[in-house]
Amino acid sequence: MLMKFISPSKGSLTLEEVYADIIDFVKMSPDSQYKVIIGSDSQAREQTCFVTAIIIHQVGKGARYYYRKSYHRKINSLRQRIFYETALSLETASKLAEKLAENGLADLDVEIHLDIGPRGDTRDLIREIVGMVAGSGFDAKIKPESCGATKVADKHTK
Repeated sequence: MLMKFISPSKGSLTLEEVYADIIDFVKMSPDSQYKVIIGSDSQAREQTCFVTAIIIHQVGKGARYYYRKSYHRKINSLRQRIFYETALSLETASKLAEKLAENGLADLDVEIHLDIGPRGDTRDLIREIVGMVAGSGFDAKIKPESCGATKVADKHTK
């Protein structure tokens, strides 16, 4: 299935086009430090809306982001939604990391931002979810350090 993303400034893009835009962004200031952040969030109403965001952050300077939105049957279980959000982030991160590695950019940090934290209903999921991400070879960030999920992706679930 073709992954389609939305760029607030460039419109609809394929994952290939997102990757090309990330490379162009990095080439503008190649000596800067960058992080690639993947985060997902969801909102359950009549259906469940899932949003996965890709952020390329030039540390200390700014960022660009891209997001994709999908709708599924209503999922009331918070645990199921968090696991599905994490799976969506891992799928996107794996594809992007593969493209980076193929093109000599494997040293670009890829972080997965999770919509879980030590306060609230998700605190009991931290060990499992962080283990799932770490076991897949990515750094995991939880609240309050998970702006990719809690700010960027969350903004587009509304």
